[in-house]
Amino acid sequence: MAELNVSPPSLPLAPREYDSSYHDQLNNVLRLFFSQLNNPGTIGGATLNLNLNTLPTDADLPNLRLGDVYRDTQDGVQDGSQMLRIKTST
Repeated sequence: MAELNVSPPSLPLAPREYDSSYHDQLNNVLRLFFSQLNNPGTIGGATLNLNLNTLPTDADLPNLRLGDVYRDTQDGVQDGSQMLRIKTST
C-alpha cells in the first residue's frame, strides 16, 4: 500500500546547457519521491471503506506485500461472510 499523502516534488529547473549536477539533483528528488510512494508509513483514520469485491483473497497471498488486506475465504466463513486479514509474514 502506497503512502496516500505524498505531494509531488518540486523538480529543479533545467539549465540551458548540460550540467551533470542538475541530473544528479533531479535523480535524487525522484528517488526520494518514489521511495515515499513505496513506503506505506503510518496512516491513521477513524473509518475505513473497502469494496469487498475488489479485495484480493487468500489465493493472492503469495503476491501480497506485508500489511496488505485480503479476504480469507477459508477461515471464519459463516453464513457467507469472510474474514478480513492483514498479511503479517512472508
